[in-house]
Amino acid sequence: MRLTTKGRFAVTAMIDLALREHAGPVSLAGISGRQSISLSYLEQLFGKLRRNALVESVRGPGGGYRLGRSTADISVAEIIDAVDEPVDATQCKGKENCLDDRRCLTHDLWANLNTHMVQYLDGVSLENLVSEQRDRLARCESAPQVHVLRDRRPPCSAVADALIN
Repeated sequence: MRLTTKGRFAVTAMIDLALREHAGPVSLAGISGRQSISLSYLEQLFGKLRRNALVESVRGPGGGYRLGRSTADISVAEIIDAVDEPVDATQCKGKENCLDDRRCLTHDLWANLNTHMVQYLDGVSLENLVSEQRDRLARCESAPQVHVLRDRRPPCSAVADALIN
């Protein structure tokens, strides 16, 4: 399976949006700066996410984006699908023409892997991912600073900046 940056960036941007939307609409420029994703790339991704009702745009001063549904109702599979990112481990994209227009010996193996990947990603909600990030911040804030540095994790202020600001 090859998941390209399109799917990865879409999921990352949706987590960023979900972490911050309590303060109002979130700007793509803000997401771009925090997550090091090109603004023009985010604009393309958010156009697709909006067309699939995963986000809503808010116009005017202080505008930006907010989630189209609750975090519990948005799965990672939906986000990836919305940005046209195929989750496919087969060489033939499911057409069964893997080997000289014939089905290869491992087609069923990769097709079954596809099924499991989609089921897994469908079972992971945006709420799960946001909760993991908040838990990460809480663990960092409660850990002694020496422990954080020894493990080569960023200091808590850097974690908080990446997650909250």
